[in-house]
Amino acid sequence: MKADASEPVKRKAYERQLRELHAELVKLQEWAKHAGGKVCIVFEGRDGAGKGGVIKAITERVSPRVFRVVALPPPTERERSQMYVQRYLPHLPAAGEIVIFDRSWYNRAGVERVMGYCTEEQAKGFLQVAPGVEKAIVDSGTILLKYWLEVGQEQQTLRMQERISDPRKIWKLSPMDLKSYSRWYDYSRARDEMFRATDTAWAPWYAVHSDDKRKARLAVISHILDSVPYEAPPREKIKLPKRQKPDGYEEADFARNWLA
Repeated sequence: MKADASEPVKRKAYERQLRELHAELVKLQEWAKHAGGKVCIVFEGRDGAGKGGVIKAITERVSPRVFRVVALPPPTERERSQMYVQRYLPHLPAAGEIVIFDRSWYNRAGVERVMGYCTEEQAKGFLQVAPGVEKAIVDSGTILLKYWLEVGQEQQTLRMQERISDPRKIWKLSPMDLKSYSRWYDYSRARDEMFRATDTAWAPWYAVHSDDKRKARLAVISHILDSVPYEAPPREKIKLPKRQKPDGYEEADFARNWLA
């Protein structure tokens, strides 16, 4: 899946399309709860590619109890001693859940490999093992979707500069981001090898060019909806009941300090 290179999506058109997609995401949520569906969505990509914005666009109108976002911190000493994928397995979806990984087990194929947090032997071993692990996930009845967000060099530079200058965004900039920024082609080589090893029939990669953030968000949400065979479950007509009578109750000034 590749985003169209035509004109950027204007705000009004984006908001209209996103509103329609949000309604479908709610149907997807209700289907998962009703049918016991399991969906796992993996987001990877370059720093500044807009993973967080895509995830926010997906989750802003649905329940966090169903759409669960997983963004794991660096591993503890205990986790470093475990089988590599072990720390991710407890976060996979159970029936009625849609789990979104904001970076995933593919850290080993990207960040860890490029920045030297694992050996080449460990990285290559992961690439050999990952397809089998994902086959087991899919065979368990989980729908697994993997997205790579790709941003151009010029746009990445603009976004990194915004993180430096905008006090609302400085929390998004870490020392690791600055180091990663300088290693563009190392990341490109790692990405290409990751795709060759793990783009399988049962768990293919879907790449989206995200220079246009709005277009990327719409493309990803549309693809998720197209990839899951959901149907809106039956819904009874809802009518608000009548309120009880006050029976002598008088409203009290129960708070000393009102903010609004």
